Amino acid sequence: MNEIQAIQNMIYEIRGQRVMLDFDLAALYNVETRVLNQAVKRNIERFPSDFMFQLTPNEWASISSQFVMTSRSKRPKSALPFVFTEHGTLMLASVLRSDIAVEMSIKITRAFVAMRTMLLSSSLPSKMYELEENVKALREEVNAILEDQNEINEDTRVQLDAISDALAQLQSNNPQPRRPILGFSKPSDNQ
Repeated sequence: MNEIQAIQNMIYEIRGQRVMLDFDLAALYNVETRVLNQAVKRNIERFPSDFMFQLTPNEWASISSQFVMTSRSKRPKSALPFVFTEHGTLMLASVLRSDIAVEMSIKITRAFVAMRTMLLSSSLPSKMYELEENVKALREEVNAILEDQNEINEDTRVQLDAISDALAQLQSNNPQPRRPILGFSKPSDNQ
């Protein structure tokens, strides 16, 4: 798994937004979670609610149940994690001011962009459903045309059989006399 995919695995959907947890970001930015949160508190005006928000106990319980190993031991039980949207993660890099933070913010942005691209292409199933419906309608139309053609062929076959029978009956009822062969005949030796 490459680094972008590893970062994508740290992105969760909460309240209709894709977000990353403060302790995952701290690990990526190579700082302690408390240092990250202190930098945010010192620059809180840079983090409006669409950049960062704190999880509710239910949201935290729901997310932490998805972890193989939770990081609850690193955080007091009463402290709920903060989560950062894509814009919030970029702002974090500017308040942390380290080379690692800048480098990681680029990778995190790429991970968010890759996820967005993947999600946008997930309209593919709806397009496939539409295509499937079109193919189904086309198949029904082709089957109807083939049935009509088979009816026409059957009708034509019945008519041709009737004509053939009529011709055969006419020939058997009206035996025609043999006609003489037209053309020159060879003179016989007796003449």
